[in-house]
Formats: sequence, C-alpha cells, structure tokens
Amino acid sequence: MEKRKRFKTSLITAVLAVVTLGIGYGTSAAMRPPQKPIVQASNNIAPAMVPSNFSDLAEKVRPGVVNIRVVKKMQNVKFAFPNLPGNPFGDDNPFGRFFEENPSTAPKQEGVGSGFIMSPDGYIVTNNHVVEDAEQIKVKLADGNEYDAKVVGRDPKTDLALIKIDGAKNLHALKLGNSEDLKVGSWVVAVGSPFGLEQTVTQGIVSGKGRVIGSGPYDDFIQTDASINPGNSGGPLINMQGEVIGVNTAIYPSGQGIGFAIPINMVKTVALQLEKNGVVTRGWLGIGIQEITPALEKSFDLKDKRGVLVGDVFSGSPAEKAGIERGDIILQFDGKEVTDSKDLPRIVASTPVGKDVTMLLLRNGKQIERTVKIGEMKEKIETAELPQRKPLGITVQELTPQIARGLGLKQESGVVVTQVEPGSSAADAGIRTGDIIKEVDRKPVKDVEDFSQKITQAKNQDTVLLLIQREQNTMFAALSTK
Repeated sequence: MEKRKRFKTSLITAVLAVVTLGIGYGTSAAMRPPQKPIVQASNNIAPAMVPSNFSDLAEKVRPGVVNIRVVKKMQNVKFAFPNLPGNPFGDDNPFGRFFEENPSTAPKQEGVGSGFIMSPDGYIVTNNHVVEDAEQIKVKLADGNEYDAKVVGRDPKTDLALIKIDGAKNLHALKLGNSEDLKVGSWVVAVGSPFGLEQTVTQGIVSGKGRVIGSGPYDDFIQTDASINPGNSGGPLINMQGEVIGVNTAIYPSGQGIGFAIPINMVKTVALQLEKNGVVTRGWLGIGIQEITPALEKSFDLKDKRGVLVGDVFSGSPAEKAGIERGDIILQFDGKEVTDSKDLPRIVASTPVGKDVTMLLLRNGKQIERTVKIGEMKEKIETAELPQRKPLGITVQELTPQIARGLGLKQESGVVVTQVEPGSSAADAGIRTGDIIKEVDRKPVKDVEDFSQKITQAKNQDTVLLLIQREQNTMFAALSTK
C-alpha cells in the first residue's frame, strides 16, 4: 500500500513538472531556445535551424533603412486618360502636342523606392531605376524625419545609384557583409517600402546564387524567396548577423516567391567609385568570347570544357598587345578560374585599370601564360559574349571588292553567306546573310572553290570548324558534317 502511494505521488510530481516546463517554454522568452531544428542531424551534418523570431534583427537594422520618394516628368505623353483603353483622340492627340510644346506643364510621375544608409555622413545606396531622371528626391528616415537628396552617381549597368542627404546627424549606417560567404539555404530578411508601406520586414532564405536574368552585362544576382514587391527596390537584404549582403532590385513577374538582389561585394566596388568619381570605370581586355559547346570542344580536341574560347581579338586592344590570339582558351584570369563566358566579363570589369594581370591560356593543347595591362572600357566598347554558330544549309559567293566595301570591310578574303536554308542548323543558330566565312579548320579561305574543297575534305570528320566575321567581330563555329 505504501509502495503504491509513493508511486502515485511520484507520478503526480512528474506530471506537474512536465506541465510546468510546458508553461515555461510557451510563455517565458528566457526559457525559449533561440532556434529549433526542423530536420534531424545525421552523418555529422548539423540540423537546419529556424530562427524563433526576427524581432531583434528587425529592430537592429530598421534605423538604417530609408523610404525614397521621387518625382519625375512623364516622358512621351500620349493622352491625358491613361486608364482608358486606347487613345480617345486618335493619333492626333491635342494633349500630347500641348505637353511637347509646353514641357513645364507636363504631368509629373511619383514613385517610391527604398534604400539603406551606407555611411553616417549621409550616403545612401539605392537602385538606379529608382532615381533615374528624378527631378526631386525625398528621403524619409525611420524616425520620420524627411530630407532632400541629390544623386552622387548612377551606374545603369548594375542598376545601382548613390544618393546623399545633408543636414541629418548621427545616421545609423548598416554594416556590410560578404556575399561570397553567403550559402544557399541561409536565412535572410528584406526590409523596404513595398507599395509605399514603409519599414516592412519580410523573411525567407537564399534560393540561389549567380543568377543571370538578362537585366544587364554583369548579372550575378542572389535569388531569394523573401517577399520582394514594387517599392522594395534599393532596400537591403540582411543576413542573420544584421549585415547587408545584397540590394533588392528585381522580381520575377510571372512567379511568386522569386526575388533578386545585387550581391553586396559588387555594391561595395560600385558605390566606392560613385562616391569618388560619380561614375564607374571598368577594366577592358578587348576580346570577343564564346561558350565552349560540345562541338567546339571536339573540334579543338579539348579534354574538358574548362574556360572560354577567344573568338576575336580587337585591334589595338590590351589583349592584342599581350599576344592573346584568336582560338586561345582562357583558363585563368588574375589567379581566378574562368568557368564560363559569364564569369570573365564581370572579373575583367572589376579589375583596376592599368593593373598587370597574368592569364593562363590553352593554345594548341599547351598551357601558356601571358601578362596583360588592363585598359579602360569606353561606353561604346563592350567585351561581347558571342553567340553560338552551327552553319549548315548555307549558300556562299565570292567576296568581291564591291561587296566588301558595301559591308564596310577592308579585307577581301573569304566568302560571303548569301542564303541560309530555313530549318537548317545554320538558321537555328542565327547565321545571317552577309556573314563572312574566313577560315575552315583554322585554314584561310581564299574563294568559293577553296571553301568547297575544304568542306569536301572535312566530310569524313564529325565536325568542321569555321571562323565567321560579322561586321568588325569574329567568332568560331563548329558544325556537324553528319
């Protein structure tokens, strides 16, 4: 009896302990663990952790996030009733003529965006598209104070801008992180003014890195599922240490939970130049490059697909002076591995002008090194990524002096493409009438007869390699002969 009584007492005590712990866990922040695992650890892999809340992080970074309101003149005003379908006045729009003749009376367009304080003296990072063509910029801080801002510099190619406010004191500058250390699956927080709703905080994870979305020549976006909407543009993407690791800049129009941010390492480089010079100066190598396709890999007898192919070397460029040749495979640039054709333009552009850089090349199966002094990219000069070509189903004719002059060419060697067969691989690859075929299997083409002979000689090969000239650029094309 006494034994049963002691067991009953112990059971009640245990139940009360469990209840007490349950109440404490649910109501006491002191007893609540900061994180809880959502998957079990296995094979020495740490469990994925979900932050219990983001309140402290939000409070920490909010003072450094600003709301930006801009006023712009509406461009190309067509009619005064934009919500109505079609133009009620037809093509002859009296309102459009009036605004063109009286630009000061043209309607204004207001927009909202976000930004973050980069330094205590008033420098603020945002997107170029937020402040581009702005006549007036108003910056509202987290404390409600509002200031006029001016544009220090803009960089449309990366969609970044640096603006500045004067008169504010003790501004809360956010700490900048290192986007290279960011890992897919990491928790992040986006702060901004979506749809004008100031100081909005959303959370998510890093969904991907190095995304190319076709917005510019230096695409290298962080993808996140943290909610990003119109008005978030220019706001910071924050890691769990409270550091800015990206600038929210784009959303995927047809998908939910897909947003993009510019890596902070790129922002640091651009913002520093904008602060110092108002513009961005980029390095220039002076080559045309193209991805190594399986066909090109076979034609160049490559053991693997490393690097990018030099399809053209611009006359007078740093590359030409350094002895880089058409047909070289670039394996490394300044000690960095070159894995595909989208890496190299970003790496070269971020290299200081005048720096001597060592390049590792593969030429005719042998690795060689060349040292190049980086030049300055001019606005009209781009390090182009050349499209792929598989010229099949083409008709050619002699490149006469008259045709050469008509195409703006000084050389008269090679043959000109006069017809591309619909549905052929040449048509699929984008071969155009007017392209010049300069070489077959690395041997110069003199005329149509010479071209035909070289193609006939290559009929027992799996592929044949052509060098094509279009305007002032050249590129390689490997085509199947089967």
